[in-house]
Amino acid sequence: MNVNKAIVVGNLTRDPETRTIPSGQNVTSFSVATNRFWTDKETGEKKKQAEYHNIIAWGRLGEIVQNFMKKGGLIYVEGRLQTRNWQDQQGAKRSRTEIIAEKLQLGPRPEAKENVSSFGESSSEEDVTTDEINVEEIPF
Repeated sequence: MNVNKAIVVGNLTRDPETRTIPSGQNVTSFSVATNRFWTDKETGEKKKQAEYHNIIAWGRLGEIVQNFMKKGGLIYVEGRLQTRNWQDQQGAKRSRTEIIAEKLQLGPRPEAKENVSSFGESSSEEDVTTDEINVEEIPF
């Protein structure tokens, strides 16, 4: 059995960018930062390390991210890892590993007055998947 699954919960590092490919399908790209916190055993000092993840969302899922998310917003992304390889203009081989979004959950709205102590406790969130997108509902 093979499994290719990635799950990240973090904040957008930039506003989402949407483009249309020649077939007419929309693709949205954005980046999510996740933080790891720990205490150094030798010094007792609290430390933090950020990791950055490139995310690709196709079709309606990408439109939702484009319309409702902006830099700094909290998001849950579930998808699969994919690595692209290409040659740049100088002839150097390049590669980039991305998460292809299959499911996402938007964090609380910035204008919401409610206190949310951790992800998932707000009633203003809704799961959105590539299989169950209802155009009638706003994904908050």
